[in-house]
Amino acid sequence: MCSSFRLATAIVFAAFVMACYLIEGSYSLPSIGHYGKRFDSISGIDFIQICLNNCAQCKKMFGDYFQGQSCAESCLKFKGKAIPDCEDIGSIAPFLNTLE
Repeated sequence: MCSSFRLATAIVFAAFVMACYLIEGSYSLPSIGHYGKRFDSISGIDFIQICLNNCAQCKKMFGDYFQGQSCAESCLKFKGKAIPDCEDIGSIAPFLNTLE
């Protein structure tokens, strides 16, 4: 149940990110079917999906202090090569901001 909830959360988060870009219109968003899915066929691991799930989890943990949209964009841009870890400050530092 937990993994299906995480998957649903990641899908909703990714859809939200894409909708924001389509509304803004100043950015070019790649088609979801052509984003070059990074998939390990031997182990069945989809690194982009893991990356998006971790972005969603960090957004839940840090709230407004975490730039979830930027995190999801980097997952697509770098094809899941830099997976954020919410407990590793080095991996999420580019997506943290301070509220003033």
